[in-house]
Amino acid sequence: MNNTPFWALASKAHLACLVFCCVLVGSTSDDVFAQDTPIFSHRDIFHPVFAEHGMVVSQEAMATRVGVEILKAGGNAIDAAVGVGFALAVTLPQAGNLGGGGFMLIYNAEKNAAMALDYREVAPATAMPQMFLDEEGTVDQSRLRYSHQSVGVPGTVAGLVEALEAHGTLSLQAVLAPAIRLARDGIIVSPDLALAIQEQATHLSQWPSTRRIFFQPDGTTYRPGDRLIQKDLAWSLQQISEQGPGAFYDGPIAERVSAEMRVHGGLITKEDLRRYRAVWRKPVRGTYRGYEIVSMPPPSSGGVHLIQMLNILEHEPLQVFGHNSARTIHWLVESMKLAYADRSRWLGDPEFVEVPVQGLISKDYAKRLHALIDPQKARPSPSIRPSNPLPYEGRDTTHFSVMDQDGNVVSNTYTINFSFGSGIVVEGTGILLNNEMDDFVAKPGTPNAYGLMGSTANAIEPKKRPLSSMTPTLVLHKGKPFLATGSPGGSHIITTTLQIIVNVIDHDMNLASATAAPRVHHQWRPDDVRVERGFSPDTLALLEQWGHTITVQETMGGAQSILKGPQGLFGASDPRKPDSLAAGY
Repeated sequence: MNNTPFWALASKAHLACLVFCCVLVGSTSDDVFAQDTPIFSHRDIFHPVFAEHGMVVSQEAMATRVGVEILKAGGNAIDAAVGVGFALAVTLPQAGNLGGGGFMLIYNAEKNAAMALDYREVAPATAMPQMFLDEEGTVDQSRLRYSHQSVGVPGTVAGLVEALEAHGTLSLQAVLAPAIRLARDGIIVSPDLALAIQEQATHLSQWPSTRRIFFQPDGTTYRPGDRLIQKDLAWSLQQISEQGPGAFYDGPIAERVSAEMRVHGGLITKEDLRRYRAVWRKPVRGTYRGYEIVSMPPPSSGGVHLIQMLNILEHEPLQVFGHNSARTIHWLVESMKLAYADRSRWLGDPEFVEVPVQGLISKDYAKRLHALIDPQKARPSPSIRPSNPLPYEGRDTTHFSVMDQDGNVVSNTYTINFSFGSGIVVEGTGILLNNEMDDFVAKPGTPNAYGLMGSTANAIEPKKRPLSSMTPTLVLHKGKPFLATGSPGGSHIITTTLQIIVNVIDHDMNLASATAAPRVHHQWRPDDVRVERGFSPDTLALLEQWGHTITVQETMGGAQSILKGPQGLFGASDPRKPDSLAAGY
């Protein structure tokens, strides 16, 4: 008899449809307090995947299975995470990567310590603040996003190997073997990957090295069921397996990257590559209703503003208001506006600017911000300015989470920025390059591709790391890991992570329902509340009465999370990402 629940048998597309077509929250009552009570709870509709020993959750099923096999073979969470990271470079080329960068949070159970690894890209040594302005002083968006000059020095290979060497138990050859096999033998193209290539066909077809990989010999794009073989990428992975990160930063791959840059006017040199280092940083920490929040510090803006928003929300009884009620959404949105306004002013690379982290995440500062919010009236974004924190004390991205039976945890988010990054594959390597220079402020007052505003704190400077929204996060309870979460989604990353935590802690939802629930987003500018489909029209009407401008979006984010309960591990992959998988043993 098959005891598999119906949600495990349904396709991710069906789950997404079920969420956004069937889940309605709000009330038809005219009484304000009654309108804050959900008329329907979907808390028990979705159920997470359960495992006793180890769990891997990622945006792509083949990569998830690589991680599970590494755990079964005796590897720990870090070994599995590194294997997943390299595998995603093969199976999820629109976001997984060797040519990008990211952030990793690690909880080492033996040391009872959490640590943050920054392997974000770095601006080349010859990068200049106004390098993307034309003669009229206008940002040249094409050059900023789709040229060799748009590429930051990649950090992924250095970061993954650094994590393995510091906290793993298996050899680099062992964790790289599955990725090499997948690249050499080929993967079956899923409907989601086929659609991604088709949607970016114009972008990808500009470069012969890219066309040879992602297009058929007759010029057509791959169809679902076709086999995609990446022999050049297999070669690159093999070089890293045999020579370590030196192959990428000072060896045969570095030679090909620097040659590519010389031919096409790019800025990255062999010296830029040779100089690159991943950096261990102290995580940013806060508390929320008795739980400890551990997240990524600058140059990520995610951890700081996640904690800042939770500090504001802690003053309100969200559980009483109800999940996705008008009142709960109002407080979420108003806290988002204040946090994103501060993001535009204060955040940048801590090696170049003084970021007032402790002031921004202090409870007293949140209390001051909370007092600025009207409980039933939206505050227009133009009236909000970045505030003064208290004095210091002293789009396409992908996320995966891993937990093992010994209590080790990894929460990792990495990216090449846009879907397929710059679209440029380095000749002879199979490696797609990022376009992370767009995450800097090319011109103050001009938003980046995600509509995010910034200041000179995030201006382009040589050897500087661009600001990021990536928010890999751990939630601890009584000093031990409780939840590992994070998401892709550009400017939506921070607010998606926020809502996973609020859904679990405030609304007592199981992890799958917390992940599937419709989401909201506000980023200060532009002044609109973005909502997914699935909210009650009455709830949205009430929000509009309170002065909010509502814009319906298709989907936001793609959280990949694991929760540790008394019985074992519970994993949930986001139904918004059709190829994602939570699996364990």
